Amino acid sequence: MKKILVGIDFSKNSIHALEYAINFANKVNADVMMLWVNNIATLEYVFDSYEGDLKREKRQNFDKLIEKYQDKLVPGKIYFKLRKGKVHIEVASQAKQINADLIIAGTHGFSGYEEYWIGSNAYRIVTHSLCPVITVRYDFNYQEGIKKIILPIDSSQETKQKLPVASVIAKQFGAEIHILTLYSTMVKAIQRRVDNHAKQVMDRLDAESVKYILTSKTSDNFTQTTLDYAQNINADLIAIMTEQETTTANIFLGPFAQQLINHSPFPILSLRSREINK
Repeated sequence: MKKILVGIDFSKNSIHALEYAINFANKVNADVMMLWVNNIATLEYVFDSYEGDLKREKRQNFDKLIEKYQDKLVPGKIYFKLRKGKVHIEVASQAKQINADLIIAGTHGFSGYEEYWIGSNAYRIVTHSLCPVITVRYDFNYQEGIKKIILPIDSSQETKQKLPVASVIAKQFGAEIHILTLYSTMVKAIQRRVDNHAKQVMDRLDAESVKYILTSKTSDNFTQTTLDYAQNINADLIAIMTEQETTTANIFLGPFAQQLINHSPFPILSLRSREINK
């Protein structure tokens, strides 16, 4: 990983996400770009004056952040970019433009409220971005790094696609992967499919010398089961796939991803599903 993009609206959520990104970047030797998006509509006759004042203000704010955090980012550099438009679209576009390896966005959770845009746009950023996204809540303590990564495994073909990125992070941080096999039915054929996916995951982790633990759960509420397990082991990251219209499991993956991003007190690593040829 060489470039990490962080959405900044200067709320406590986004500043916490920036600090999380710096901690992450130090482990993978990456640079950090901060992005602010002007999503405020203005009348044409006041636009130029307002836009100029707003840009000067945000540049000054970014200069202060760089002064505060540059020494904490070693050996990478921290810089910023200003854009205008819809937040989730501009974040995704900027990530594509700089070929970002990761986006980190702050979130205040489902019940929280802020006047800023980062929390309310977190899920939109996830679903529109081509690269992986980590959403992190403002009250999550990241000081000890990433030690335990949960990898939920279900019966869909897409479920294994999160393994390569999760494995890279595990190796960079010296983390342990917790493979959580999730059964939604007692039908043996479907359970065997889940078990087969888990076996393939374990084979790859063995080949890459990544430590792992296997746990199985039967549940009709995968979100709550995953969060309960994360709480029990004091997880640092949960890796999931996001819904795409072309996936074979979009009915399941969409609600699961959205519920976790909205409700999880733990950081969520979301990866976009790739179409699988049948």
